[in-house]
Amino acid sequence: MTQPSTIGGINLLPEEKKREIYCGLIPRELLERFNIPRSFTDAQGRSLIKAKWAPGSPSAELALFHQADFPDPILYGHLTDTMNGQIHVLLYILNDPSSPRFDVDKMPDGRPTKFGTLLRNLEAEKAALEAGLAPGQVRHGLRLLNPAVIAFENFVESLGHDLYFVEPLYYHNAIIFERYGFAYQQGRKLMERIHSGFAEGGDLLKKLDNSTFRRVEAKDSIRLRSWAIHDGLLGEPFTNVTMYKRVGKFAGVSTTADTKW
Repeated sequence: MTQPSTIGGINLLPEEKKREIYCGLIPRELLERFNIPRSFTDAQGRSLIKAKWAPGSPSAELALFHQADFPDPILYGHLTDTMNGQIHVLLYILNDPSSPRFDVDKMPDGRPTKFGTLLRNLEAEKAALEAGLAPGQVRHGLRLLNPAVIAFENFVESLGHDLYFVEPLYYHNAIIFERYGFAYQQGRKLMERIHSGFAEGGDLLKKLDNSTFRRVEAKDSIRLRSWAIHDGLLGEPFTNVTMYKRVGKFAGVSTTADTKW
């Protein structure tokens, strides 16, 4: 059988084959760290994977848990096909389950915030900021993005592609992707404008009033800049930024010079 070249094509395969292909996205280092067997089941036979990859759908969601009853996955990925059949990453998360949880993804009454893009749980966000997290993070990350990128590129290459796209949800995501070799399909001018806005005499620098999410130190910190932008510093949402990476290539793009994290 010929290997499909799209998410939609994979989703037409038998369940077992789909699972085998999509599990190729999971870095080996992640499985080793949490002693997850290749069966992706625990000692009681419970599945450690939750997935949405329905036949006919052009998207797939994969969540891997280190414990079947744990509230958050250690890895979550949401992929879709672009209009011309390329692979597009809508969301990719690595959570450290041993770190404290901050409910930035839900309101006190349980309503979802869509990671703060729809609603904002300000108390949870403030606590997350103080704990060193970036916008949208419910827990600290696992520092496994490098092996994750390698696993992802192997997956993309196995589908016959030599590049793939990502959608950075926040400013800091875009900077992280830059530092892992991604380039911009759209949004580079916005990113450069943001950087110049935090420079001496810049319009964004003047808006840093030292309130909770708009600290003066943000001028020299990617993480704090991201919080200020998340708080509305731009006067509009952070959107319309799409990036891409060529498999095995490092683009060398930087819109922030050597600004620290």
